[in-house]
Amino acid sequence: MLNLIPSGKILGAKITGLDLSGELDNAVIDAITLALGQHGVVSIPDQKLTPTQLRDFAARFGELEINVANLFHEPDLPEVMILSNIMRDGRQIGVLDAGQDWHTDMSYSKMIAFANVLYGRQIPLRDGRPLGATQFANMQAAYADLPEDIKQRLDGMTALHDFSKFWDMMRRDKGSPRPPLTQAQREAKPPVSHPVFMTHPITGRKILYANPGYSVRINELPESESQAMLDYLFRHQLQPKYQYTHEWTAGDILMIDDIATLHYAMPDYRPDEPRLLNRCQVMATRFFDDEGRVRMFAPSA
Repeated sequence: MLNLIPSGKILGAKITGLDLSGELDNAVIDAITLALGQHGVVSIPDQKLTPTQLRDFAARFGELEINVANLFHEPDLPEVMILSNIMRDGRQIGVLDAGQDWHTDMSYSKMIAFANVLYGRQIPLRDGRPLGATQFANMQAAYADLPEDIKQRLDGMTALHDFSKFWDMMRRDKGSPRPPLTQAQREAKPPVSHPVFMTHPITGRKILYANPGYSVRINELPESESQAMLDYLFRHQLQPKYQYTHEWTAGDILMIDDIATLHYAMPDYRPDEPRLLNRCQVMATRFFDDEGRVRMFAPSA
């Protein structure tokens, strides 16, 4: 029996009473979808899933993306990425530094993402305390608190999002071992534009859809004004009052609403403190058409 336990904070809820390795009826999927829209981050603890079972569960929520870098995934399952600092035979088995700064996944894609489905298989501990927490920021609350003159000024404007911004920043500023993007990878994900403000397809509330990881300019403003406005929006949306932290436990499924939250994977663990997650990326094709028009959530018949 599904039991929803809100965190009581700006984001977050836990769902207990589910075994995701088995068959789930449409009503359960709808309940999880609604909880994700309402709470932004939903954890489902105590799961034991194969990579195939994880993929099949994630696919219940929408079309799955194959990451453009396509560097690390489970054998014969390109939809199931491996995020890990573990080395085997001198080679990394997964993406070492995924998500280690504030961003929203897939904002650089014409069709944006609906959700991340993450599975914590191995979580590092130090003195009994879990490491590698994931931080989140609430973009429905961030929009609501914007000054009215900013809302009016930016209404109808669009922001340009570029996949290479985050990748190049990680290599330049954080010493990431990730290789340079190839020309083919850059061409596969050219910059795209999305409204600065969107309507959330589950809650109907407005959200601030811009993020430090991928947003590079506001198209309708002169470049200097655009950068000043983005700097303001980034400072505003990352205020501590909008933030929530999930501390991992092995066996956690963590679902992230990519439309209404930003996230940041905290790199507070050492190379000898192993961390292993799987990730599936659910696209928002059920909620947006090819022109970006929103389709509101409707429970299954």
